[in-house]
Amino acid sequence: MKKISEYLFLWTLGGCLYYSFEILFRGFSHWSMFVLGGISLLFCTRQGQMVKWEDPMWVQILRCTLFVVSLEFITGIIVNKWLGLYIWDYTDQPLQLFGQICLPFAIIFSGLCACGICLGGYLAHWLYGEIRPTLHFL
Repeated sequence: MKKISEYLFLWTLGGCLYYSFEILFRGFSHWSMFVLGGISLLFCTRQGQMVKWEDPMWVQILRCTLFVVSLEFITGIIVNKWLGLYIWDYTDQPLQLFGQICLPFAIIFSGLCACGICLGGYLAHWLYGEIRPTLHFL
């Protein structure tokens, strides 16, 4: 039951933070971004816990960024292309793929992933007694 509580907490927090981030910077968001943000924070936390926080921070950031960008691409294909909701479009950005992902936003997401790794790891430690993150960069 503790794990379910932890996962729901991290998912809800990630969803609220990412949804709010979009509202703040874009002026609007979509419920699918809440889901995506929640899954992303949960992944950022769990990947660190699974390797007992032994991987260098740059490896964790890379792992999480690849996960988040992949999830954004899949979500974009579903909600923007298949369902025609057109929630975002990166066709005017450099190094984009089908307008669903692009390098500039992947770099932004890497910064958000770094924050998510630290936030999720420490909250899971403080609130749920998980292993304390030992974050190192090399």
